[in-house]
Amino acid sequence: MPKKAESIKVVFRVRPLNSKEKQHGRKIATIAHEDKGVIELRNSSPEGEGEVSKTFTFDAVFSEKSSQRHIYDVCAAPVVQSVLEGYNGTVFAYGQTGAGKTHTMEGVNEPSTLRGIIPNTFEHIFDHIALNDKPNGSKDKYLVRASYFEIYNEEIRDLLSQTPQNSLELKESPDSGIYVKGLTSTVVKSVAEIDDVLQKGKKNRSVGATLMNAGSSRSHSIFSIVVECCSSDGLNEHIRVGKLNLVDLAGSERQSKTGATGERLKEATKINLSLSALGNVISALVDGKSNHIPYRDSKLTRILQDSLGGNTKTVMCANAGPADYNYDESLSTLRYANRAKNIKNRPVINEDPKDAMLREYQEEIARLKECLSQMPSSSSAAVAVTDTDRETIVEECRSKASRESEDLIAKTEAEMEKLKLNHHQTTEEHAALQVRLEDETKARMETENERMELGKQLVEMEKQLMTGGEIANTAAKQEAALRKANQELVAKRESELALTRKMNEQEEEKLHLQEEYSSLADEAASKTRKLKKLYSKYQQAKAEVKDLEHEFLDEKSVILDSIRDLTKQLKLKDFVISNFIPPRYALLYDDVENGGRAVWDESTETWKIPPLLHQGVRTRGLHRPETDYARRRKPVDPNPRYHTDDIVVLPLAMPPRSTPNSDDANTIHKITSILEMDLNNPLKELPSNKSGRTKHREHQLFSVNDGTKSKSRRNKSKRTRPTTAY
Repeated sequence: MPKKAESIKVVFRVRPLNSKEKQHGRKIATIAHEDKGVIELRNSSPEGEGEVSKTFTFDAVFSEKSSQRHIYDVCAAPVVQSVLEGYNGTVFAYGQTGAGKTHTMEGVNEPSTLRGIIPNTFEHIFDHIALNDKPNGSKDKYLVRASYFEIYNEEIRDLLSQTPQNSLELKESPDSGIYVKGLTSTVVKSVAEIDDVLQKGKKNRSVGATLMNAGSSRSHSIFSIVVECCSSDGLNEHIRVGKLNLVDLAGSERQSKTGATGERLKEATKINLSLSALGNVISALVDGKSNHIPYRDSKLTRILQDSLGGNTKTVMCANAGPADYNYDESLSTLRYANRAKNIKNRPVINEDPKDAMLREYQEEIARLKECLSQMPSSSSAAVAVTDTDRETIVEECRSKASRESEDLIAKTEAEMEKLKLNHHQTTEEHAALQVRLEDETKARMETENERMELGKQLVEMEKQLMTGGEIANTAAKQEAALRKANQELVAKRESELALTRKMNEQEEEKLHLQEEYSSLADEAASKTRKLKKLYSKYQQAKAEVKDLEHEFLDEKSVILDSIRDLTKQLKLKDFVISNFIPPRYALLYDDVENGGRAVWDESTETWKIPPLLHQGVRTRGLHRPETDYARRRKPVDPNPRYHTDDIVVLPLAMPPRSTPNSDDANTIHKITSILEMDLNNPLKELPSNKSGRTKHREHQLFSVNDGTKSKSRRNKSKRTRPTTAY
């Protein structure tokens, strides 16, 4: 049953000053008031002198003193628990580059207190499975799968694939919604296994260095976890599936600060475009007046379609740096997150899906058990697979097969000896009996081999499933109890914070109520306080309007620049088409509705033009079809358009000769002796020394001046190509 609409939960985290900011003496401009759930932004620049601080309220805020575990308990633990109950959940980090998004999502492995949301999610899921033991004695069965991919330059890459550079396609189906075709999905059974999946994907992720971050993420990464659970009430089995997306978005960048050039600049452009598309989707959802939500503007928004305005429990963790020189970026992030608070989702439980893999595993196990039970057995004891002998079934099958094989061999040998001693049977009967015995032996061996293979498959399939309550230990129980206590404490803090906000709202409403005063002085003092509060709010609203105007102008200038660039490209292409393509052929590249051949492909979101079908007689061995007209013109017209290949035959232009012939016997003798000497003693084999004799020898070999004395001694330091004069 669909629940009522609930807003996206938005939290905000402010990281501490890094060493570079401390070295440059930067001031703190972004302050987190955790007790009030308020972020305060101060403009310390000369232009903002006297400006009132801006405040933004969120569901929770975290200062630089907040621990990684506290952040997980507040913003991610409720979503993970909902996923274990069958809901879809999404946690994504947003902010400018260098704001601490990757640290919030992943953290570091050691010490354990610095682990981020993703590693803590692993422990939460498998602790829940280990402790899931119901009072009635029934135990749920779980199947956990993990996948990891990134969006790099608007290309989807599988980080767990052997070829992570290959691009994958984004598909949509009525049953499963948006999915990535060909994405690797790994079944995991412990925290160590799923952490290995994460570490393997991190090695293939696109990371680069900029002036603001030495390990800047150059792509959006999505780590997906699918938890399938089968619970039984004694009569029926119920399957529910929950999917969790843990998204680490790449940071928005300004080229003036990051110093990005070349490939880094191209990456930053793609990142900013996808984040801009995400902002447009948020604005359209919050506006309420828009009939179209632009999910298809980028692959990121298509993947997050269910998380934004869909059926998913979503948490947005916005990150910002505290330094004053990041004032504009922090203000943009705060407004971005403040708009996202108004998005409404309708989460639903995914019960009994058609494509639940857990159901497929159970059906496969039941089929294997049925095959084992129906197979003929040589002994009277039936083959039974229970939980106690599950691990030894393969060894039993092997020993049983070996014993039966030995018995069959002994029996066959005895019968063969008996047949040899029987002189009343003919030779043909002996051969027929021998063949029949060999066939029976072979059939029995094949049956036992098939039984062993089915037993192996059964064990492997049952190993994939995890049963709740079977792998619990004392540490896991204590961890689960501590997590439950922390979640209750977080819930109490959130309720207290909500009551505080409600009280503040009621105080603001009192400003508009008529109050009675005992004297004119009290009335004047009360109205003065009200006037100061109202004037302060007016100044804040005025500054907000001014900032929005500046932001609008900046965005307008960026859009105008993009329009100018696109217009230049369009004019260039129109010029090429109009001058190099005949009009009747250029029309073919127009839309189908306008008489052209261009077709819009929904799957790839690109225009495609089917290849032209050439008319003419295709001759074997030719590169392209040849028409009758071209065949007639080819012998008389050298124009290359009538030839079947793309090679233009041109006459060879020989350069004029610059050297005369020589009939002088003396010159011919000198040249012949030089060539013979050069061939017998190549230069690479000539000895070299520091006195420069080799260079002098080379000069002698290649200098012939028709009786003129060589000037090599004066040109020792200068190696020039000599000329031969006749």
